[in-house]
Amino acid sequence: MMQKLLAKSYLWVLLVLLYAPVAVIMVFSFTEAKVLGNWSGFSTRLYTSLFTGGAHHSLVSALWNTFLIAFVAATVSTVLGSIAAIGIFNLKARARQTVGFLNSIPMLNADIITGISLFLLFVTFGISQGLTTVILAHITFCTPYVVLSVLPRLKQMNPNVYEAALDLGATPFYALRKIIFPEIRPGMISGFILSLTLSIDDFAVTIFTIGNEGLETLSTYIYADARKGGAYTRAASVIYHHFRYGAAAVAGY
Repeated sequence: MMQKLLAKSYLWVLLVLLYAPVAVIMVFSFTEAKVLGNWSGFSTRLYTSLFTGGAHHSLVSALWNTFLIAFVAATVSTVLGSIAAIGIFNLKARARQTVGFLNSIPMLNADIITGISLFLLFVTFGISQGLTTVILAHITFCTPYVVLSVLPRLKQMNPNVYEAALDLGATPFYALRKIIFPEIRPGMISGFILSLTLSIDDFAVTIFTIGNEGLETLSTYIYADARKGGAYTRAASVIYHHFRYGAAAVAGY
């Protein structure tokens, strides 16, 4: 009984530590004070100004860029990750283990290391940084997660069904489309939504690959506004966390 009570208490303490900062930002987004923690009375002026004032166009542009990058990166990552997972699954045991380890390195790396590495790569090859480099960067760190989502579905699949389809005259591509893809579809959907969540959530990789062309995502918009001491940061942060946790909740379907 005591052990169960301690486990529940630990879980609640962990949840409070995770969500308390978001709750504080949410509460203080309904006041006009520029300093977080200084309550000057209830007001929705920050939200009104954010959606009607000069900040409105920047925020809408940042939101559009965020979802465009996330959708394109998640789609490409799902295709590449699914094909890669099928290829890894068909390797011999030792090669599969080696490639699986290499696939896990980008996930174990700190985001800032990935961001700096991609920044140096683009600079070395003289690639102009902007929307394209951000999308390529997001595809790079999202694809391994798709591989990780699809591989368990392949392991659960009965390989005899694919072999039987080939014996009955199906081409490899037809068998892939009609047998393997339906089997791994739940893993592909999970990988897509996870990639979408990671892309929306990302800041470190984006800030190193976004360039100086004026491109902004929601996370970089909040960062830039916070550096200027803007009070809009609190309202924009609440919107950002709603999108972020909403996508994460869908990913855990």
